[in-house]
Amino acid sequence: MAMFTLYFFKLRNLHRNIDCFRSIRNYSNKLSSVDVEFSGRASLKISTGKYARFTDGCAVAQLGDTSVLVTAVSKTKPTPSSFLPLVVDYRQKAAAAGRIPTNFLRRELGPSEQEVLTSRLIDRSLRPLFPKNYMFDTQIMCNLLAVDSMHHADVLSINAASAALSLSDIPWNGPVGAVRVGLCDNEVVINPTRREQASSDLNLVVSATSQSLVVMLEGSANNVYQQDFLKAIKAGVKECQKIVQTIFQLQNSCGKPKRTYETKSEPDKSVVESVRALSEMRLREVFQDYEHDKLSRDEAVRNIHNDVLEKIRLGMEAPPDQETLSRIFGNNARETFRDLIFENNKRCDGRALDQLRAISCEVDLYKPLHGSALFQRGQTQVLCTVALDSLESAVKSDPVSVLLSGIKEKNFFLHYEFPPYATNEVGRSGPFQRRELGHGALAERGLRSVVPTDFPFTIRLTSEVLESNGSSSMASVCGGSLALMDAGVDISAPAAGVAIGLVTRCENDDTKHLTDYRILTDILGIEDYMGDMDFKMAGTKKGISAIQVDVKVPGLPLKVIMEAVQAATDAKSKIIDIMNKTISKPRQPRKSNWPVSVTLDVPVHKRGKLIGPGGNNLKKIMLETGAQVIPDEEAGFRVFAPNQEAMDEAQEMINSLLKSEQEPQLEFGAIYTAKVVELREIGVMVTLYPTMVPALLHNSQLDQRKINHPSALGLEVGQEIQVKYFGRDPVSGLMRLSRKVLQSPTSPGIKNFQETSNR
Repeated sequence: MAMFTLYFFKLRNLHRNIDCFRSIRNYSNKLSSVDVEFSGRASLKISTGKYARFTDGCAVAQLGDTSVLVTAVSKTKPTPSSFLPLVVDYRQKAAAAGRIPTNFLRRELGPSEQEVLTSRLIDRSLRPLFPKNYMFDTQIMCNLLAVDSMHHADVLSINAASAALSLSDIPWNGPVGAVRVGLCDNEVVINPTRREQASSDLNLVVSATSQSLVVMLEGSANNVYQQDFLKAIKAGVKECQKIVQTIFQLQNSCGKPKRTYETKSEPDKSVVESVRALSEMRLREVFQDYEHDKLSRDEAVRNIHNDVLEKIRLGMEAPPDQETLSRIFGNNARETFRDLIFENNKRCDGRALDQLRAISCEVDLYKPLHGSALFQRGQTQVLCTVALDSLESAVKSDPVSVLLSGIKEKNFFLHYEFPPYATNEVGRSGPFQRRELGHGALAERGLRSVVPTDFPFTIRLTSEVLESNGSSSMASVCGGSLALMDAGVDISAPAAGVAIGLVTRCENDDTKHLTDYRILTDILGIEDYMGDMDFKMAGTKKGISAIQVDVKVPGLPLKVIMEAVQAATDAKSKIIDIMNKTISKPRQPRKSNWPVSVTLDVPVHKRGKLIGPGGNNLKKIMLETGAQVIPDEEAGFRVFAPNQEAMDEAQEMINSLLKSEQEPQLEFGAIYTAKVVELREIGVMVTLYPTMVPALLHNSQLDQRKINHPSALGLEVGQEIQVKYFGRDPVSGLMRLSRKVLQSPTSPGIKNFQETSNR
């Protein structure tokens, strides 16, 4: 029996392998590629059928000499989950750029900040188009094949992922197309090169599906005007349609039929009606009780949930399981919440659709800090602090990131922290998570354009969320702007951010047939969760500096996006007016703990004396005063001190180190008597006067003959020899001495130190 069972399994595996190889052979016969032409720009090429044929779907996207391979694989068995278990992994391979990683192991390690941000960018472009009831583990992997110094790989990855999912048998309502939009000299540029991006006022990624429905927006800007920003969005959506239609063509010729999959059985209508009857009126009372805050509202809904489920279980002979009942209750609560907004044009906290929450601001909270601010908007509270340090504290980019982004280092960066207590939860604390990294990057983009690029210090802005009930990243922009002004940083203008929400009504859950919608200004956490869009925008009164749009439906019409931009523009202007009542411009005069930075012009030949053996003198200054003395090729030395008192102490130590007896003026071309103080392999160390730092007389200048060691000439320590002085080297500051030239037939008279000093 055991032998028969073993034979059966081997035979079954053999048949599976045969089917697999047949599938690969048929798939390889469909090798195909398509090109997308952009007017006056490099064309985008998408191909399939050559690589990774075991995957459910695979595509390669190429722009210029940058190529990205993206694979899509999804399990065939569902995962117990209430949301789509989608994972996107984007990795920057050093080999794709012809480089070797610079870490100790010389291999790729954990994901970098840029890799995490790009993975999130791809995820948000794909996730809204999966069927709502598709709960199967799905993984998208982006593998850089080649990277040039001209074209970005992130937008390519979105298009390749869209093609891979479209070609696969994974259920997906795509494709989407994505382009990067720049603004150079007020002209819209599609997919700008890295050099063009350096001079662009806009860096916007647009993802859209067919019929010009926007799926995702993300970008930064240099305070771009609203009309220019809207023009860029329209141009980006228009170009996305070319990519979408091209992927459709590739899918029709090479795509696999979409698989059928098991879905959770629909609950009995009588159960749905029972849950609705027991909960709807009570939920309406809770959602229309404007005295509730976040915690009390959540507690009230939780009590209704528990009570309704208990009554259903007791009142039915064969009630559904706990998960099914909870899902029915959640759907009913969502519908009730959204219906009330359409019926009353009011929200669960009593605000009008375009009304802001109550805002309060404080600055200069703690004296030792360079800058601090507390920003409170409703029940969202953010504490921001500013620390100023030397330029050596700037964030350095790895070689591959430098090649892809063109940014070698950043002297302004924002770190965002979201501890679990901010939402009355218990959780782990430690290294940043993907969400924290993404929110911090968004807030940093919102402020980067107002921070001076030539600021003499490194600025670290921290934002710690103490309470969260929606839009904590945009609160970080507001609090960060206040903290920068409190620190005295010369920002060009105050900046603020706001989150805009949306609830929609569609025919058959299809946003292509939108029947009604409401735009919500300054959304709560529950409005984000129950709504269809999280539209974050930051900027000054003049223009827009950052945007991030997450859509939870399969795309939104341009009209809705335009109205959201207008609502966000009006809201951030009101927020800035409120912030200006606390502080409206950078603090003057600056605080007493403001750091100080000066440049020292030290003669070249004295720099070694200041540094000391092994840099001991610089370390001593750092330990005793807190000031950093940093060698600089152009300026000589830069001294950074945390305050003026530390700078004064450091300058006293520097002056004492450089102070010395009056050095005699040596005559160029004169001959002096030098004393040998040390023998080395390459020459001898000599002094021309008692207080002189020993100078090297190289073997090549000791004798007309070629020698390998000074001992060949019988030189000894303490011996006196005659040398000719040719001044100091203009780069190193070292003396240039020669004994060889004195062995020529004609030599001027010999001079010693006493004769020179008596002149």
